[in-house]
Amino acid sequence: MSKIVAIILFIAAAWNAAAEPAAAIVVQDAIALRAAAKDSSPLQATLWQGETLEVRGERQDYLQVYDHRRERGGYVRASQVRRVGLAATDAPELLSVVRFLRETPGAEALGIAYVAAYLKAAPGEAITSEPFFALGTMAERLARRASSRRAKADDATIAAHLEVAASLGVAIASRERDGRMLLCYDGEAYRRVLALPSSDVERAQAALALTRPECIAPDLTPAQRYDHDAWRIAVLAQAPRQNLSEHLKNRLRLRSAGVQASYAFARVRRGEDAQEAASLALQELASVNKMELAEEDANAYAEAAVRVGASRWGAAAAPVAVSGLRVATSAGEPGETCVALVDAKHGEKTPLARRCTYGLVWNASASANAAGTALALAVQPLDAWRELWVFQRDGDAWRIDVLPPGADAPELGYVEFAGWVPGKPQMLAAREVRVDGRFRRTFEVVDLATLAVEKKVDDPASLSVFYRSQDAAWKRQTVALR
Repeated sequence: MSKIVAIILFIAAAWNAAAEPAAAIVVQDAIALRAAAKDSSPLQATLWQGETLEVRGERQDYLQVYDHRRERGGYVRASQVRRVGLAATDAPELLSVVRFLRETPGAEALGIAYVAAYLKAAPGEAITSEPFFALGTMAERLARRASSRRAKADDATIAAHLEVAASLGVAIASRERDGRMLLCYDGEAYRRVLALPSSDVERAQAALALTRPECIAPDLTPAQRYDHDAWRIAVLAQAPRQNLSEHLKNRLRLRSAGVQASYAFARVRRGEDAQEAASLALQELASVNKMELAEEDANAYAEAAVRVGASRWGAAAAPVAVSGLRVATSAGEPGETCVALVDAKHGEKTPLARRCTYGLVWNASASANAAGTALALAVQPLDAWRELWVFQRDGDAWRIDVLPPGADAPELGYVEFAGWVPGKPQMLAAREVRVDGRFRRTFEVVDLATLAVEKKVDDPASLSVFYRSQDAAWKRQTVALR
């Protein structure tokens, strides 16, 4: 049984439309359900906005009500609730209240209750996508409000509103992100929006809500993540862009870029061709109209760029065979890829160096310096995390060092080779990473001996050695210079 049907059945059970008026919605927070029609009587329960009650009588300034959720009766002040009718003729009035509450922050639980009342009152053939879009909007806003760092002062109220929403069939799941819990609406109402005739704006907002990357369950297996990314691509394809404002088009482009980048990573892991997905990710990112990018979308733009940057090698053509220093890959243990460093004198059976990884090895990224004493290679262990392996000669032996995007736990970031500094044991690198919720982009001069950053700037034009020595192929392909 769908959650929307469950809402209607709950309201039908709680509100008996035989009497007029038979139903009331609580419109204030922390109101008292008392044993008698007076303020001095014992408290039966504390009620919150959005709770639905069956009206059984009236006495002085109080209504005699029954709370089906708590299976408890009592009295509430009539001024603290709104009596509503559930006949078909009442549906337009209920929908007008839904329209008002849809854009009222803090009144999400109340708005969800009015949506439930409307769905009970309206004839089936009259129900459009509008109430479902409103339900999704309010449920998502309630989840975001509950996840906000500023919500601490209103913890009790928000917790009560979440309980009210859950009692009306709205499912909100918890996800752990950055050491704290993030609440995410499961999107049932938005799925209804996409299934029904709806406006382009409604479809776009629904697609964006259903494809939020931070709300993906972290325990998905690789096969499940592949299917989920394919589903997210199908959802985004249901949002036409022709009649949208430019800033909403930008949001769809950014989301699509990030999803296609993740899908490219998933395809390569399955041994499938990822060139189309990775190319689409680059195209979507490049098509963003930065002049119309909303201020609140700055982080989304940076995140999409990092995701695309991490998987961009999937769009590259197969590497051209060279005779000098290069890498060769082979299968290791199940799921492993082994990388061998070879040259004209040392083949795969007797490599200069060898190392295995469970990450994706982007062979096309391999770049050796002119002296043949160092080689840089991109290796991607996660869909939004790409490291740089540096092979270099140390006396008569070779060693392999790994340069990660950041020192924190892998999440969002990439570091990539940007050029060799002629005549010096130095390498140029570009890095983008999210640290403490903020994105940082730097262009660096790295000491090969220690992989320590000797110099770094936010703009490569500010560093003369970077400007002079940057690799032409890197400059042409990277998203770091967007």
